[in-house]
Amino acid sequence: MLRDLRLHHFRCFDHLIFEPSPGLNLITGGNAQGKSSLLEAACVLLRLQSPRSASLSEAVRFNEPGFLLDGHWNDRHMSVRFVDSLKAFALDSKPQSRTADYLAVARVSWISNDDILLVRGSGSHRRRYLDFLGAQVAPNYLRHLRAYERALRSRNALLKEDRPRREIEAFDKPLLEAGGHLLAARRELCLDVAPLAATALRVISGGSEQLELVYQPGSSDDFSVSLEASRAEEMRVRTTVIGPHRDDIEIVLEGRDAASFASEGQQRSVALALKLGQARSLEKAADAPPLFLIDDVFGELDPVRRNNLLAALPSTAQKLVTATTLQWMEFAPAPVEYRLKDGTITRES
Repeated sequence: MLRDLRLHHFRCFDHLIFEPSPGLNLITGGNAQGKSSLLEAACVLLRLQSPRSASLSEAVRFNEPGFLLDGHWNDRHMSVRFVDSLKAFALDSKPQSRTADYLAVARVSWISNDDILLVRGSGSHRRRYLDFLGAQVAPNYLRHLRAYERALRSRNALLKEDRPRREIEAFDKPLLEAGGHLLAARRELCLDVAPLAATALRVISGGSEQLELVYQPGSSDDFSVSLEASRAEEMRVRTTVIGPHRDDIEIVLEGRDAASFASEGQQRSVALALKLGQARSLEKAADAPPLFLIDDVFGELDPVRRNNLLAALPSTAQKLVTATTLQWMEFAPAPVEYRLKDGTITRES
């Protein structure tokens, strides 16, 4: 569990100390008081990435050079410092140069209103969904992802400048090597999470709707052959047109495309099912549930789906939930309640 969390110059917070309980924690407060930012800080501390923005620079408090996050996951002391666009992190007060040992400590499930973009948004949202899972369960996944992104950026820069073919081909080998690992890993991740998400949807909706997730790779089974065959097209558009950066997941509900034919209520249920399936996959890999960070999702659900969602969460998991109230909750135990106001957090119960 997350025993404590300290924020310094993070988002709207100057300084804040939060000590959540082991079970269900309800965090309330008015608009712009920092409820989402508090959950975001927990994710950044444990996973070194923000679920809300691509760059950590956006999380720095206005007019400050950087932020510091500090806390304990069980008996492990973790800290992240981000100053002048440079990130440094330490485990048990020892600076770390590699992320592997640090990221092996804790696993996180992030659930928010924006998750509906998993259903109706572009493929980038679904790729990030697989990446967030892969980085926590698949060995070396993050290393291959970063290597692929570096090779892709370099290759695209040369294509844009219309540089000689031999210069572009210098990045083919690292692109193919890292991309091959990503394609294989994402296929396995999708196969693993699909039945878990399908089960979660039946629990949330209280019905028998059939959900299918179909991995759509951005290349044929032979990435090298596909890349070679795409040369004329990539020279025409001056960018790499084949590879894992074009991956997607087809979401099929009752045999039809969920983005086109499902109602908004169904789409929200599917998005929640995807996140619960992801969490179940994390739990399987670690033999323990992840930390659930649930940001303001209940207001968009009817009372039945709200209770079904809470009931679907592992009873032994620690949960940090932002919401206006949980008075509609039909099962015990009651949450420990906290209120955020003017940069301070107070335990209400």
